[in-house]
Amino acid sequence: MTCEEIKPLLAESWAGTLNAQDSAALEQHLSVCELCRAESARLAELWRGLSLLPADEPGAGVRERFYESFSAYRDGVQYQETSAHRRQTSARQTLLRIAAGLALVIGGAGLGYGLRSNQASAGEITQLRAEVGSMRQLVTLSLLQQQSASERLRGVSWAYRAEPSDTEVLDALVAAVNHDTNVNVRLAAVDALRTFGANGAAREAVKQALSGETAPIVQVALIDLLVDLKETGAAPQLQRVASDNAADLGVRQRAQWALERLQ
Repeated sequence: MTCEEIKPLLAESWAGTLNAQDSAALEQHLSVCELCRAESARLAELWRGLSLLPADEPGAGVRERFYESFSAYRDGVQYQETSAHRRQTSARQTLLRIAAGLALVIGGAGLGYGLRSNQASAGEITQLRAEVGSMRQLVTLSLLQQQSASERLRGVSWAYRAEPSDTEVLDALVAAVNHDTNVNVRLAAVDALRTFGANGAAREAVKQALSGETAPIVQVALIDLLVDLKETGAAPQLQRVASDNAADLGVRQRAQWALERLQ
């Protein structure tokens, strides 16, 4: 296997989800490739640092704003909404742990450099940040490809930390919104797309996703995201939903509300 083919296997190895065949291939490659072995060691240290951190509790009502938007049809989907709320809160807790871990790792590295010299090397700090960014992307893409819905939700939570210019993570989130079989993963991926709201491709993807989505809770999330992004170009898609008699009544009402807000 090549160096590029090996990289996605590293995150799965650290997460304990790598199968026996790929694990053997990874070990074989690392035994003969010094560069990949060194890269693996550096990123493994970051991974271990994250796992040692306690869970941070999100603030009260962290998801309240998101779920208030479902009031138009809450009575009809109360059970599904409650379940999704728990999944989304769990994903945000994971995100907070990751953010704290990355801050600790970067801060600790900066302190180490300061102890060795009175002034940390800007080049070394930049390199470390690039490695952290590379690891975030690697873990995000790997988790989003897992068979377990809970693992894919973890992947979505990692996506919040991606750079807005990261097109690979954006493409993976769009694929999750359009094709994931689990409604909670699709719902979480819609929320994560807010990170890429300034990206024209992301906005277009949200509009197209609304046309193909059938789950009311995800449809409302997409509609609200378009309003939050002030995407006036979504009027045709919203009009189709608002006039679709086969759609959920609450979704049609929400689409009409969005049209009025975007005028």
